[in-house]
Amino acid sequence: MAELTNSTISGTSALSGLARALVQNSKLRLDQADTLAKAAVAANTSFIEQVLATKTMSARDLATVTAQIFGLPLVDLGSFDPAQLQAGLIDKKLTHNLKIVGLHKRGNKLTVAVSDPTNFQAIDQIKFQTQLLVEPVVAEYDKLIALAESLGQTTEATLNDLVGDDINLDFDDAMAAATTTEAASTPDIDDAPVVRFLQKVLMDAINEGASDIHLEPYEKFYRIRFRVDGVLREIAQPPLAIKDKLASRIKVISRLDISEKRVPQDGRMKLVLSNSRAIDFRVSTLPTLFGEKIVMRILDASQAKLGVESLGYEPAQRDTLMAAIGRPYGMILVTGPTGSGKTVSLYSCLNVLNEPGINISTAEDPAEIQLAGINQVNLNEKAGLTFAMALRSFLRQDPDVLMVGEIRDLETADIAVKAAQTGHLVFSTLHTNDAPTTLTRLMNMGVPGFNIASSVILITAQRLARKLCICKEPFDAPKHAMLEAGFKADDLDGSWRPYRKVGCERCAGSGYKGRTGIYQVMPITEAIQQIILNGGNALDIAAQAAREGVHDLRKSGLQKVKQGVTTLEEVLAVTNE
Repeated sequence: MAELTNSTISGTSALSGLARALVQNSKLRLDQADTLAKAAVAANTSFIEQVLATKTMSARDLATVTAQIFGLPLVDLGSFDPAQLQAGLIDKKLTHNLKIVGLHKRGNKLTVAVSDPTNFQAIDQIKFQTQLLVEPVVAEYDKLIALAESLGQTTEATLNDLVGDDINLDFDDAMAAATTTEAASTPDIDDAPVVRFLQKVLMDAINEGASDIHLEPYEKFYRIRFRVDGVLREIAQPPLAIKDKLASRIKVISRLDISEKRVPQDGRMKLVLSNSRAIDFRVSTLPTLFGEKIVMRILDASQAKLGVESLGYEPAQRDTLMAAIGRPYGMILVTGPTGSGKTVSLYSCLNVLNEPGINISTAEDPAEIQLAGINQVNLNEKAGLTFAMALRSFLRQDPDVLMVGEIRDLETADIAVKAAQTGHLVFSTLHTNDAPTTLTRLMNMGVPGFNIASSVILITAQRLARKLCICKEPFDAPKHAMLEAGFKADDLDGSWRPYRKVGCERCAGSGYKGRTGIYQVMPITEAIQQIILNGGNALDIAAQAAREGVHDLRKSGLQKVKQGVTTLEEVLAVTNE
């Protein structure tokens, strides 16, 4: 290479970025770099592409020199398997357009492969999109392009791939017939690719065990995410142009007004998978800045038919619950935050009681799981059908078992309590953190203590924790961490070891597959009734429950850790102490 001269140094001021660095480090002559830079501008390509096109340097030599100049690691992307890279590190469009590939994320640092480390604008875009510290490594341009193309395929191609497979799936005939007239007035929503793409998305969600499907429009892209085991993950980015067609198709099937895009709407749809199985979807639309966001909750009635045994109760907890269900009257409350599995628990209990000789009625907002043999009522507050009104009507319908979706106010609580006191078994939910605070919540609503003590027979608080996949492995956890989490010294006797997540193809690398319940099952004993009558608080009730052997949520979670069902960090994340 030519030695640098004063004229060469001054001439590099007309160059920028990688071209300037190569000249200053005697890897290219000034006239070479200038010619290549001008040719790149004229051809509307990058400087690197021009260097490789003219064979001035090979991709390997250019990457090696670049890494040396900037003191960055050089990686061979040919040894990387695209399927093994962490998904979703960088938006697919950015990967495709900027030719930057995300390789690894640790903490708040993201390692990316680049061919031109002087492209600060592209790196800043990645920083902004990911909100992470970006650490570049240098890769050969041709291998980088190949990997970026495989990861960032155009969304049109992805859509074509998805709709290319035959799907043996039929929408409910009755529902389809009900929407024939609406569909005829909007023929574009029946585009075969859009219909088949929607069917593919729904089937993938069901097969992956997703609980929700999110279809989200943004200014520059449109994405689909599944919530699997409580965690959202991006599945696809279909073309932005199909967002209106997809929304219209979903709204027609859900019997929603396809012309109304200014206000939220709620509906239902059904997929018939076979003669014996159908899946319901609760559909919610929400107007956003760039179109309608649609969330579909997957309501699989078969989950409620699996039985109480499958929910994750410990044997003693299950026996206590079943004893309460077998009582002729009283109130059983299930409590926990949104998404903690309360509905499935309630319906599993109702399914135990669902026999020809028992009259069961439920009031829900809305009814999520449809079960034959149970009289289900959807609330309609605009028409005046509230929980309280539904309960009053139930009491005139000769009921044996009642279920109220949620106790939200004093009127509903008062009617439910009186129903429990007059020979009915009542199930309901509240949003509280644990079982003891449920009782004080009822008192704060205004329900007299003597009514609570004489009606409530059992409270179950619950959370959902992710279960470890079969790829789990035992390890030696630090003893101090186990003790801080709540284990006692006697528990750490060396007869067992906790498990940690690993990650495999079955669990998509997450280390978790499925979820299990963590429960606090607290029967209302005479001692607890006395505390309620004396105006005791949640701490007094919790202390008495502990003396009676009731495990709080943390202790129940630690039992799952000891059994190798889940990890300690998962229990710490879903329980509060």
